[in-house]
Amino acid sequence: MKHIRILILALLLPIGLFAQEKQNNFEIAKSLDIFNSLLRELNLNYVDEINPGELNETAIKAMLDGLDPYTVFIPESDIENAKFMTTGEYGGIGAIIQYDGEFTRISDPYYGWPAQKAGIIAGDVILEVNGVDCKKKNTQEVSNLLKGQPGTEVTLKLKRYGQEKPIEKTLKREKVKIDNIPYYKLFDNGIAYLQLSGFTRDAAKEVKEKFAEMRKKGQLKGFVLDLRGNGGGLMNEAVDIVNMFIPKGKPVVSMKGKAATANSLHPTTNDPVDLDIPLAILVDGNSASASEIVAGAIQDYDRGVIIGERTFGKGLVQNILPLSYNTQMKVTVAHYYIPSGRCIQEIDYSHKKDTTQTKNDTLGKAFKTIHGRTVYEGHGIMPDVKVKRDPYAIVTAYLYGKNYIFDYANKYYSEHKSIDSADRFQIDEATYQDFMKFVKDKKFSYTTESEKAIEKLKKTAKDEGYLDKIKPQIELLEKNLAAEKANDLISNRKDIEELLRSEIVGRYYYQRGRIVASLNDDPDLKRAFEILLNTNGKDEYHSILSGK
Repeated sequence: MKHIRILILALLLPIGLFAQEKQNNFEIAKSLDIFNSLLRELNLNYVDEINPGELNETAIKAMLDGLDPYTVFIPESDIENAKFMTTGEYGGIGAIIQYDGEFTRISDPYYGWPAQKAGIIAGDVILEVNGVDCKKKNTQEVSNLLKGQPGTEVTLKLKRYGQEKPIEKTLKREKVKIDNIPYYKLFDNGIAYLQLSGFTRDAAKEVKEKFAEMRKKGQLKGFVLDLRGNGGGLMNEAVDIVNMFIPKGKPVVSMKGKAATANSLHPTTNDPVDLDIPLAILVDGNSASASEIVAGAIQDYDRGVIIGERTFGKGLVQNILPLSYNTQMKVTVAHYYIPSGRCIQEIDYSHKKDTTQTKNDTLGKAFKTIHGRTVYEGHGIMPDVKVKRDPYAIVTAYLYGKNYIFDYANKYYSEHKSIDSADRFQIDEATYQDFMKFVKDKKFSYTTESEKAIEKLKKTAKDEGYLDKIKPQIELLEKNLAAEKANDLISNRKDIEELLRSEIVGRYYYQRGRIVASLNDDPDLKRAFEILLNTNGKDEYHSILSGK
């Protein structure tokens, strides 16, 4: 009887699935018919002229917004941007740009590419591109003007800090390739360091080549792979990087989705490069997707120590599917699972109406690493060694966010032909005093949370009839707060100097210089050195990985 029931269930299951699919197909046909009718009637009857194409894109965006932030429609005009995400290549001038509310400015020219070779510098304001006025055009609009077929020319009219008259530059666009590896170095202590900024095509090949290059220089005492700020990319590149340190034939990541084609297992397929070198992976809250596959697999196999902050928590896989009229859709097709069996996805978008969609520190389902350490599902990858970073003070955040630090770097660059090397340059007393004068002359102001709280207290006290009685105490509090606030540039000097140093170094040594300057006082890297070299005598590396 039991076997009969199982057989009946087995027969009913595909019938149920078929019925559901039939119902979905009917709903799709019905919805398309309604949409076509609606768009047709709008075109015929709406009082003003409409743009059916724009309305269609708006409708598609609204539909996909109800799913997850990674499932998006890619119109024909954005195809090149979609290619850039996987190849790291585009036709253009090679520069990062930012919008300041009126014009778009050069934020960082990439060294060795057309913008830098033409003498364009950070801070240059883009007034025109090929005669097109760029005032009030946002970053995407200006980017579209700058991009084009490699070999074609583009003319920029620029406003430079300290110069009255605009300057004009004509550049020849090139196929720009953004480096997966902006910096790598073998330190004197024997630790090899490599920063990986993306997982575009050939990322794994490049990591292997740089690792081999450093290994040829001498016996390595450890390897630090820096994935901080790396938002991910191609899954196969992540698998191949893990394969460098994990034996052949070991599962790295599996995909589970609705479609049969979305279900797959991705093991290591090559002989490893080095199974023994002590390994540390640096991560932060912006390490996502492919970065989390690498960090998670290394953690699950107890092959290396993860250092830094909890990662982003993106355990979803996207494919790009072709649509009609040369459009595409990037669609989430699966969840991915790392070797221990856990999925590190932070937000459950299938129930997002019932969640705050914010990160939390509650523990998910427990899993075990190969040596029996407990790790948890969801919420990204928790580092084995947490390095706490205090958030910037309000004054520091305002100085950076409102471009006072960026603008001062432009001033400094216009007044100094050269500076010390990136690893030795420091903000001296005269420079910091000049910076404080600069922001004072710019009438820099900001509102602290404490000031907001006092204003709220005054309003509440007035509404409740207490304000006149407590007014002297509130005025004294405001006076004391103003005195403390006046000292903010001094009390937060260390953090402000760090940002100033990075921005100024970037003017002379570009992105590579920024990285070099930042590593001088990097708490995550210092902790990695301490663990890999056992400088504190605690043998933390083996203690952590053994689970003891």
